[in-house]
Amino acid sequence: MRKQNVHDRFTVAFSGGSLPKILSKGLSAIEDHVDFSKRFVYFADERCVPLDHDYSNYKACKAALLDAIFVPERQVFAIDASLTPQAMAENYAKKLAVVWGSGLPRFDLILLGMGTDGHMCSLFPGHPLLEEKTLFVASIEKSPKTPSRRITLTYPVLNNAANIAFVATGASKAELIPHMIGIKKRTPPLPAANVKPTEGVVYWFIDDETAAKLSGDARM
Repeated sequence: MRKQNVHDRFTVAFSGGSLPKILSKGLSAIEDHVDFSKRFVYFADERCVPLDHDYSNYKACKAALLDAIFVPERQVFAIDASLTPQAMAENYAKKLAVVWGSGLPRFDLILLGMGTDGHMCSLFPGHPLLEEKTLFVASIEKSPKTPSRRITLTYPVLNNAANIAFVATGASKAELIPHMIGIKKRTPPLPAANVKPTEGVVYWFIDDETAAKLSGDARM
């Protein structure tokens, strides 16, 4: 994994879905070797729901990960659920500025899942937000997935990360993986395939079912 942080901190952003539960399975192997007090935790996308709602990515990450490790509360950046989606996105951009000021955020690590339609974060195929070049955090009012109101990091932030780690499991995503790693081309590319950090590395962690359409060296 690319090391880029010269500060005494490590910045990470989590997505939701099944990702927190998958990550929790490996937590016991590292929790005694990592100083989690130096972590600054953000969310790559979030549903516009209360933090205790079952749809909340914060709630999922807290239950699966954050409750089991020590990260100071002031270093876990949740949404303000009382705001409208646009105001929430603007407010969350200010929370990014706590670490990076007015500059383009550069996360040490962003952990992402991928949907069966190739979406990641809350960036969906064919959506206008795929073309966003200015905002670091954007709102979406009519997501094709429930709940429809969300906020998400945009490509400028994703593609400025030092490390991106995708976690994908299950046979339903097997057809997509060759497109994600460049073996096959698709026009237009699916959202996850456009995560290409300019000075960073993308890692894919997949199970045997997801790797079913790969062969030879591509499976290594």
